[in-house]
Amino acid sequence: MNSTTTTSRNWIARAFVLASAPLLALTTMSAPAAAHGSIIDPATRNYGCWERWGSDHLNPDMAQEDPMCWQAWQDNPNAMWNWNGLYRDNVGGDHRGQIPDGTLCSGGNTEGGRYDSLDAVGPWKTTDIGTDFTLHLYDQASHGADYFQVYVTKQGFDPTTQPLGWDDLELVEQTGSYPPAQNITFDASAPGRSGRHIVFTIWQASHMDQVYYLCSDVNFV
Repeated sequence: MNSTTTTSRNWIARAFVLASAPLLALTTMSAPAAAHGSIIDPATRNYGCWERWGSDHLNPDMAQEDPMCWQAWQDNPNAMWNWNGLYRDNVGGDHRGQIPDGTLCSGGNTEGGRYDSLDAVGPWKTTDIGTDFTLHLYDQASHGADYFQVYVTKQGFDPTTQPLGWDDLELVEQTGSYPPAQNITFDASAPGRSGRHIVFTIWQASHMDQVYYLCSDVNFV
């Protein structure tokens, strides 16, 4: 092979690398951040708002049709886009100590208050469930779980007029551990409930001391 051919091929290789570099940078920059998870059925407040309005979140009709989601989108759109990122690190199992009354749905003002709108009292959209129900966790990162704790508000609590506190809740399910998976389902039972309630789920992830605090608005039928 003569030197002219070798030089030509070297220039072609260099040109290919230089042309590919911007594409590689663009791909890297557009890659999504590490994902986490949430209860998607019955839908948590921010997941439900994202599911219903994520593709149409500037629609002014939301103010009338879904006023709690409207205030949440107006307050901090990132809390809706990041519906899978409501967690706290290094809680050490002290859930009551770390999460004050009135801030349970935001995980105790986690992420610098990003999710505070989820603590707003009012008529959040509900999911109809029975007193024996199944919860579905979607976790794109497949963290697994040391355990889930499922709480349900006591009969007589009105989530449309009362802020949520620990004394308003009854523990109805404590699970064991689950291996890493994107989809985890587990059952719970809340006998004696009817009408509107909040299902409050604590998900202790197993990859590190990372805890998710998740409010789902439900209607027991």
